[in-house]
Amino acid sequence: MLFNSVEFIIFFLIVTSGYFAIPHKFRWLWLLLASCYFYMFFIPVYILILGFTIVIDYFAGILIENAQGKKRKAYLTISLIANIGVLAVFKYYNFFIENINLLLPAHHLPYLSILLPVGLSFHTFQAMSYSIEVYRGNQKAERHFGIYALYVMFYPQLVAGPIERPQNVLHQFHEKHEFSYKNMTDGLKLMAWGMFKKVVIGDNLSLMVDRVYNDPTSYEGVPLIVATVCFAFQIYCDFSGYSDIALGSAQTMGFKLMKNFDRPYFSKSISEFWRRWHISLSTWFRDYLYIPLGGNKVPYFRQLFNLFVVMLVSGLWHGASWNFIIWGALHGFLLVAARLRDTYLPQIRLKITNLFTKIIHVLLVFVLVDFGWIFFRASTWADARYIVTHLFSNIRLADLRNADYLRDNVFLGLSKQYLLVVLLSWLFMESVHYYQRNKSIGLMLATKNKWLRWGAYALLVTWILIFGAFEKSSQFIYFQF
Repeated sequence: MLFNSVEFIIFFLIVTSGYFAIPHKFRWLWLLLASCYFYMFFIPVYILILGFTIVIDYFAGILIENAQGKKRKAYLTISLIANIGVLAVFKYYNFFIENINLLLPAHHLPYLSILLPVGLSFHTFQAMSYSIEVYRGNQKAERHFGIYALYVMFYPQLVAGPIERPQNVLHQFHEKHEFSYKNMTDGLKLMAWGMFKKVVIGDNLSLMVDRVYNDPTSYEGVPLIVATVCFAFQIYCDFSGYSDIALGSAQTMGFKLMKNFDRPYFSKSISEFWRRWHISLSTWFRDYLYIPLGGNKVPYFRQLFNLFVVMLVSGLWHGASWNFIIWGALHGFLLVAARLRDTYLPQIRLKITNLFTKIIHVLLVFVLVDFGWIFFRASTWADARYIVTHLFSNIRLADLRNADYLRDNVFLGLSKQYLLVVLLSWLFMESVHYYQRNKSIGLMLATKNKWLRWGAYALLVTWILIFGAFEKSSQFIYFQF
């Protein structure tokens, strides 16, 4: 079920009102059934995959907690193999078979005709974090099977995160949440803000991006640059918009989920970007891969190797494609290069002493990140290679005075009026982000006259309804992961 659909609005109203209408002891069951229905709205039979890993991890958690020594590790290994095995079959099997067949054409291995279950990487990683935390002694094993299943399947963050930790979420399903006007209104405002980013900015930009990236060899120069820049903001608005709706819909019922984005395009370094982008995944890899590999407690060059490996795996997590692996390797190279520079060539680092140097840093990081998005968005390696090699081809400033050229190569299918709407919406979003670096705009509005507050809310909703690309009703980008 898509958040940007009429079906979800009806679903949300029924689930949220029902949650407060029924006794506390039955609320876990209500949310679990609602989450099952939400997930089955995509491909019903794939709920069996979720059920399989939930059963394995539930019993593994109890066995890990009760065991000692090697048995604890054995039960953890079983849990991890079950989760990674499901990922390997559904997400990576055909990719590896394709590459084996290319290397060994005489031994053609068969492919599997299966679709990737929506959000598989997200709920798999969330389940793995539970087993690992129980093994480390940071989390008591959950004895209530329904509560554990709800931890994995909680509908707001089931298919695209944030990837939660058991310490943050599990206890909340046991607690009784009374109806709170503040939670309800704050949650609805966050949902509206996420919808604004998704349907007004992200989905309208996708019309421009798709036009070029679905057939990149028909373009060169300016349209490739425009589409690539647009994709940077499309993917941010799409994914952070989902996260806002997820956090908001959970908050209306009193649940608090972790923040997943923190103004990433204001970052002044690549490492800062990864502290601000998809925070739940970045911290997952830090805690469950980088630190177990030795983290910063190993020799310097081993640290660099670990860092590169983490980003390489992050690329593979996003998709079974060489494009994603290259994207992860590129970020790994940038992070390693930045550490080497800071260690051996600190004199070439531009110090942030004023607003100008800060802007230079932010723009440089954005350009590097946006270059990486080419590999993330391109359908094939051949497309990515073409875009990279033709990004600055055939650029003539005189063409920008030609109305037909602007329509076909800069506006890319959007009318002047709609492009202006998207630009104004983007400027408004970035202004809010800039303001919120020191103070929440929600807290600021709370101090204003109620007519001003509700007028602002009504204007936002009206803007969404008028300019949102609802006819596209597009799936969120990160659903494919």
